[in-house]
Amino acid sequence: MAGRLSLDERIKKAEAAVALAKKKYDATLDELEKLVAKRKEMDDKKVLEAYHSGRKTADGIIAFIHAEEDSEEGKRTTKRRYKKR
Repeated sequence: MAGRLSLDERIKKAEAAVALAKKKYDATLDELEKLVAKRKEMDDKKVLEAYHSGRKTADGIIAFIHAEEDSEEGKRTTKRRYKKR
């Protein structure tokens, strides 16, 4: 019976450790999400300020972004092709 109590105590300790780790994980994840949102907000503000101070139209900027996305997709496709061989 003594061995059984020891095992039950160890299980309770492990459960408590997992609960504490989960609490720390959740808090850290919340902080990460806030920081990422703040960075996005700052990037959005920077892009908007550049738009207002520049001579490009919204359509021109959107076309540029889509061209960059297409170019990146082509690079990823090429890399995948070479990795498969």
